[in-house]
Amino acid sequence: MLKEFKEFAMKGNVLDMAIGVIIGGAFGKIVSSLVSDVLMPPIGLLMGKVNFSSLFIDLSNTSPQSLDAAKAAGVPTLNYGVFLQSVFDFLIIAFVIFMLVKQVNRFKNEAAAPPPPPPPGPTNEEKLLMEIRDALKGRP
Repeated sequence: MLKEFKEFAMKGNVLDMAIGVIIGGAFGKIVSSLVSDVLMPPIGLLMGKVNFSSLFIDLSNTSPQSLDAAKAAGVPTLNYGVFLQSVFDFLIIAFVIFMLVKQVNRFKNEAAAPPPPPPPGPTNEEKLLMEIRDALKGRP
């Protein structure tokens, strides 16, 4: 059983998948930072100085000043701003991955495309017609 597991774990597809998961996790962190630290502040500024991650609905009617204050007090809240931030993260990550896969597939198709076949030689009928043409050229 250990031998079978070793064979399974060392197959190229499993290793490729593991590498993809690790790189995908790191890539996800980079894109999340891009969205939350670079893209969302200007968008929030354009929308009236809104910080999406701090938007919430107080479910206890105690009116905490901020989401952090509500969490510290243990007040139940509906954190729709955090959800919106996650949706923006997902959409941007999905778009970037789509563009990346599209480019990789384009390069694969260009590399894998076989060269066009050489044009076929003349058929027997064409050869016969050429002989007739040449014979007629020689006649006065």
